[in-house]
Amino acid sequence: MSLEKEMSFLDHLEELRWHVVRAFAAIFIFMILAFIYAPWIFDNIVFAPASIDFPTFIYLCRFGEWIGQPEKFCVDKIPFLVQSRFMTGQFAMHLTASFVIGLVVAFPYVFWEIWRFIRPGLYTTEKKSSRGAVVAVSFLFLVGVLFGYFVMSPLAVWFLANYSISDIIVNEFDITSYVSTIVMLILGSGLLFQLPVVVYFLTKVGLFSPQFMRKNRKYAIITILIVGAIITPPDPVSQSLIAIPLYLLYEISIFISAYVVRQQRKADEASALNTE
Repeated sequence: MSLEKEMSFLDHLEELRWHVVRAFAAIFIFMILAFIYAPWIFDNIVFAPASIDFPTFIYLCRFGEWIGQPEKFCVDKIPFLVQSRFMTGQFAMHLTASFVIGLVVAFPYVFWEIWRFIRPGLYTTEKKSSRGAVVAVSFLFLVGVLFGYFVMSPLAVWFLANYSISDIIVNEFDITSYVSTIVMLILGSGLLFQLPVVVYFLTKVGLFSPQFMRKNRKYAIITILIVGAIITPPDPVSQSLIAIPLYLLYEISIFISAYVVRQQRKADEASALNTE
């Protein structure tokens, strides 16, 4: 193993501590900024997916008008109220939303700090094969966050706000429930979009293969359709908005896995020739 510098176990812990400190410092700085501008952030970002003027609903309505079925795609209202039933509810969600925004904004730097700690312990070949890891992971995370915010969140909010088992029941959601749902969808989507990166490294260590992923494609499709059916309204267009990107991610992951296998095969053949 090619190490940039030899360190004892305690030295490694000290090194890790400073990487973690710098990462949390970056999150904390953006968290403070988000905390200060919370009224604007809640009105224009956090609660935006619950507004009929949200871009997703506007484009869905235009699509409905284009195909001649505006009544199925235009959102006239999202019938629910947001309340705070706990004394600490608003303050807790103020902190939660600020932390999540700080994490999302600082994520590229946070992962860069993590990568700086991991990279010196890699072999030279591993360093070469993992070039661009910070850019790839950060890009996929931010794309996933945008997908969660602009696609998954508004569709989930619209569906849950309109879902009713009885006319007697009025939807009045607690702010902790609303913010937690939005956070779960956004961060969950950001992590879900790391699938190509996860597949890349699992293929590198031999746990995944393109053959395995192709063989289990049908199970992946079923899982994607179930996820789409759970978090979207019961219409094919909304479900497709979720299912198609996730399926494309799976196919991209198969391509990446196949690429890794080809590169490993070429490296093995070159090594065999050198030993002859």
